[in-house]
Amino acid sequence: MIEQKLMSTRGRTQSMTRFILLAAALVISPCSVARSQPTFTTGIDLVRFGVTVIDREGNFVTDLVEGDFEIQEEGVEQSISYFVGPNTLKATSPPLHLGLLFDTSASMETDLRLARTAAIKFLNTVRQAEDITLVDFDTEVRVGRYRQSDFPRLIERIRGQKPDGWTALYDALGVYLDGAAAQDGQKILVLYTDGGDTRSELSYGEALDLVKASDVTVYAIGFLKNDPGNARLMRRVRTLAETTGGDVFLPLTADPLDEIYAQIAEEIAARYSFGYASTDTRTDGAWREVRVKLSSMRSELDGATVRTRRGYFGPYRPPES
Repeated sequence: MIEQKLMSTRGRTQSMTRFILLAAALVISPCSVARSQPTFTTGIDLVRFGVTVIDREGNFVTDLVEGDFEIQEEGVEQSISYFVGPNTLKATSPPLHLGLLFDTSASMETDLRLARTAAIKFLNTVRQAEDITLVDFDTEVRVGRYRQSDFPRLIERIRGQKPDGWTALYDALGVYLDGAAAQDGQKILVLYTDGGDTRSELSYGEALDLVKASDVTVYAIGFLKNDPGNARLMRRVRTLAETTGGDVFLPLTADPLDEIYAQIAEEIAARYSFGYASTDTRTDGAWREVRVKLSSMRSELDGATVRTRRGYFGPYRPPES
C-alpha cells in the first residue's frame, strides 16, 4: 500500500483548505508533447481530456483516430498535441489511476454487503489501473492508496467495512481530489452513496468547484431509493458526474450494481485520451468552455454522443507588481 490515513474533521478540513488554495491558483498540470510515442511527464502545459463516444444504438465507438475529432476552446479550434485511443498499445497509454468513493454510513446497513461484493467484482475487471485509491466515509473520512500488488489488502479493507455514523460525502470528495491533484494520467473516480450529505464542512457548491478544477472523471452511483425528498440530491449527483464527462446511475435497489459496475468498466476501456496546448495565453484563471466534436463523415456516427468534461479553468498567475 502506498499510503493510508484517517481524516478527522479538523484534519480533512485542513487538507481540503490546501486543495482549495491549490485549485484557486488554477495552474494547468504539465504534460509533455511527444507525437510519435506519447509520454506523460513534465513538459509543456497541456489541457487534457478523456473522451467517450457512444453511437446512436448506445454502443461505445473505439476505432476512431485523431483526425475524427475537432476541439474548440471558447469557439477557437485547437490542435491536438497527443492522442491515445482505446486500441493503443498499453506502453503508450497514460497511466490509469482509479478511485473508489464508498459510503459506509449507518444508512448503508441493509445494502452494504451487496455493495461491497459488486465493488470487488468491478475492481477485478479493471486490472490495468496503476493504483487504486479507496476513500470510505461516514462521519469520518478514511483514505488509502493501493498498488496492484496490494490488491488483496484492498479487498480485505473493503470487506471489513462496517456501517456507522453520518454521511460526509462532500468532504470525502474533497479529500480524494486533494490526493488526485498530484497524479498524472487518467483519473477515474467511482462514487457510491445511498443518501444526502449530513456531515461535511464542504458545501455542495465548493465540492462542485473542486471537481471542475480537477481533471478527474466521475461515475456516480446514487442508490437513493424512490424518495421524493432525494430529488435535489439526484440533481446534484448527476451534475457532479456529467460536469466531468462521466455518467450517473440511479438504481432503485442494489440488485443491478453488478451490471452498473460492468458498464463503467467497459466505458473506461473505451475512452480516448488527448490533449492540446491552448492558443489562449491569458493567465487570468477564467473558466474556458471546451467542445469536442466528431469531424468524421462516417454514416454510422450520425447521432453519436461525445462525452467529456465541459471545460477547465485557465492558468492563473498574479500580475507583476
